[in-house]
Amino acid sequence: MANLSNQALASLNGKLPIPAYRLAEHKPEIGIVHLGPGAFFRGHQAWYTEQALQFGGDWAISAVSMRSPDVSQALTPQDGLYTLAVLDAVQSYQVIGAVQEVLIASEQYPQVLARLTAASTKYVTMTITEKGYCLNGSGKLDLTHAQIQQDLTGNQQPVTAIGLLFTALAARFQANIAPFCVISCDNLTDNGHKLRSALIAYAEQKDPTIANWLSQQLISPCTMVDSITPATDDAIKAQVAEVLGVADNWPIKREAFVQWVIEDILPADRPAWQQAGVIYAQDVSAFEKAKLRLLNAPHSTLAYVGSLLGYETVFDAMQDKTLTQFIQQMISSEIMPSFTPPAELDVQQYSQDILARFNNPAIRHLLAQIAWDGSQKLPMRVLPAIRDNLAAGKPVDKLAFAIAAWCRFIVKRYKDNEKLVDPLAEPLLAVAAQCTGQADTDVALFLAVDAVFTAELSLNNTFFQAVRAAYQQLATGPAAALAVFAGEA
Repeated sequence: MANLSNQALASLNGKLPIPAYRLAEHKPEIGIVHLGPGAFFRGHQAWYTEQALQFGGDWAISAVSMRSPDVSQALTPQDGLYTLAVLDAVQSYQVIGAVQEVLIASEQYPQVLARLTAASTKYVTMTITEKGYCLNGSGKLDLTHAQIQQDLTGNQQPVTAIGLLFTALAARFQANIAPFCVISCDNLTDNGHKLRSALIAYAEQKDPTIANWLSQQLISPCTMVDSITPATDDAIKAQVAEVLGVADNWPIKREAFVQWVIEDILPADRPAWQQAGVIYAQDVSAFEKAKLRLLNAPHSTLAYVGSLLGYETVFDAMQDKTLTQFIQQMISSEIMPSFTPPAELDVQQYSQDILARFNNPAIRHLLAQIAWDGSQKLPMRVLPAIRDNLAAGKPVDKLAFAIAAWCRFIVKRYKDNEKLVDPLAEPLLAVAAQCTGQADTDVALFLAVDAVFTAELSLNNTFFQAVRAAYQQLATGPAAALAVFAGEA
């Protein structure tokens, strides 16, 4: 079977939507560089840009992986093309052509730097996960981070995204080229402001003149992104090959729901993202908070509790009536009261829609994948709601159960000698090694991890007692503990 490629596009016309502009004499030039070409980017920002390209403009994407060659090895032989399979009540397929090339920064640094410094590159978008920003617990650039230190003090090519972007911006400054607009598309609270602050803080260490230039000219909007995009498996590859009649090395699958909210500060020269469905908002934080608390917090809770119960996917976990009841109770009694949603959002309907999305049998979203990087995700997804409820004297017992489940998850990984995917894996597994099974001791050890828990939170007795009670109850077994916290026992 032939592979997907520019040459194969014409044969697919009429079978499914294809990037017809790839067959035209004048193709779009690259105007966007994207760092982190994972599944979410290819199902989300690249899809929005694909729709925008139908309205014209030089907005093709140069996708850059910092180190991993996997995406480049899969898509380069396919001319950057791949299939997006939307798996929901109605299934659909589309060939995405917005990604014109996939580069590997560690291996193709000169080409990456050339793309970033080109005057034609107007935007840099990013999905590098929370840990890729090298921030400390206060959301500022961690100047003590080993890789940031390496970039600041060394003369080699940068290894961090922040170091890479600064190097490119410094070159643009020297060439009298305006800075590109940087857009974080990661689930990071206040992501645009934190990214901008991190770049300026880095620049202050390297060249105060460039730092001053960036503080005046760098545009970095806050954003909120949403769509469930599970990892690609052999089943979707076979499904796509059957539909297309050609092989695709790395198709992407996602649910039908997709959302991108961008702070309305972009330059006028922009892709036609709005025509593709992007929402431009004056205040993204209200949308962001709603998503982090109503979707991401339950998602992470399902990941840790569901894993302890032995489930493999989100859909599997959602078939557990006690677990579903617990999640619904946590949302209604502790998450919804923790914040004020945006006026444009029907919060009850939004929450119901999220639970329906979790219950989509066509999406096989692994709990293990959601459980990755808990030390980075929980401070964004769960801990802010706990802090707000504590300050308002509202309950936190069910949210604390999610934290206790995370602690138990780490202990179980240690005891089972299984890999923990987390940038703090080493210190967290060291904590697990010290755990005795006594709730007071174990919880105190975990709450002392200051990269996750602020001193204010770790020293709060109400929070400590709530996590301790949940952790102790989980010792009786996750199913029994869940029944107690869901009010069934």
